[in-house]
Amino acid sequence: MIRYALKCHAGHSFDSWFASADAYDKLAAGGMISCAECGSTRVEKTLMAPAVRHKSAGSSPQAAAGETVPAPSSDPRGAYMSREGEMQRAVARLRKEVEENSAYVGSNFAKEARDMHEGTAPTRAIYGEARPEEAKKLIEDGVPVLPLPFIPKRKTN
Repeated sequence: MIRYALKCHAGHSFDSWFASADAYDKLAAGGMISCAECGSTRVEKTLMAPAVRHKSAGSSPQAAAGETVPAPSSDPRGAYMSREGEMQRAVARLRKEVEENSAYVGSNFAKEARDMHEGTAPTRAIYGEARPEEAKKLIEDGVPVLPLPFIPKRKTN
């Protein structure tokens, strides 16, 4: 897995995880990466501070334990918290939009998406779950799917 810092043409910054650099390239080329805030598919990678492993035992408890410690950010803490709150609100708006305008198909997602892509089922907006290998196969076969940044409410307690 690889995490990229991304930015849309409207200037919204966000992070996303991808199976590999090639997976990112395929999704980006297919216009399948979109901004969580405005929905734009004009998205590009931005510079990202690497995680740094400190060798000195006294620099921090995480470093002493051999854990990866993120590089310091130039953003003040308040700006970070504000951006985090904005992203949470954007994800909440996206969840509401998806749940109000799509059919939940649960674990049948991969089959339903493939059937619509192949024309054997009527096209409609759906969401649900797919195992990683199912999602990978859908993407490889050109079926337009995207991971959602939330767990469907039907899967939460």
